[in-house]
Amino acid sequence: MWNPELYLQFADERARPFQDLLARVAASAPRRVIDLGCGPGNLTATLGRRWPQARIEGFDADPAMVAAARQRGLDIRQFDARDWTPPTDADVVISNAVLQWISGHDALLAQWLAALAPGAWLAFQVPANFAAPSHQVVDALVRSARWRESLLPHWRHNPVLEPLDYASIALDAGTEADVWETTYLHVLTGADAVFHWLSGTALRPLRAALDDAAWADFTSELKPALAHAYPQQDGVTPLPYRRLFAVARKR
Repeated sequence: MWNPELYLQFADERARPFQDLLARVAASAPRRVIDLGCGPGNLTATLGRRWPQARIEGFDADPAMVAAARQRGLDIRQFDARDWTPPTDADVVISNAVLQWISGHDALLAQWLAALAPGAWLAFQVPANFAAPSHQVVDALVRSARWRESLLPHWRHNPVLEPLDYASIALDAGTEADVWETTYLHVLTGADAVFHWLSGTALRPLRAALDDAAWADFTSELKPALAHAYPQQDGVTPLPYRRLFAVARKR
């Protein structure tokens, strides 16, 4: 289960890619807008301000995230993206930092694009930082003799494609495609900042696999390794973070 409070600890940094993605969706007056994998709903709420006449709805697979989003008064359901098909009257579908959790999501994207009505939009963003020092440090520790058996089955391998791959999927589906990448430089504050950043996302399956004592042992090795990979500079920690974006409009 996700922890909405932990995820929102870096809400401003996590919101910027969503805003940059949305800026490239030129739908003028959509009737139905769907946030696929809405998380705690803080970003879903901004869709109503962008398109005040549209029906705004969303779904997420995690019950804690759904509960947090519903507390904002949003129309949110619990549903797994792998089981979803776009409704024929969906005008805009947004997916922010969701598809990286789904192996084989290239096939899902092709299915979704095929199901969209002419003129509809699909826009998504995925982290593409699996080769970054942060993930390499975790990967090395997970594969060590001490942790391999208990943690390797729960550690994600890179499921994210390259920009050309996503462009090809969109073009093959008969869409106008806009694909790009951005490396953000987040400036984090506080001790063990990169560890806390990862705790809200990538480390979540590892935490769920360990009891409190084992987690304390694991993090006692992980925190100094991350601090070495991302040293503080004048009391802050710079974190480069690569993301891939795609916006497709059905012809």
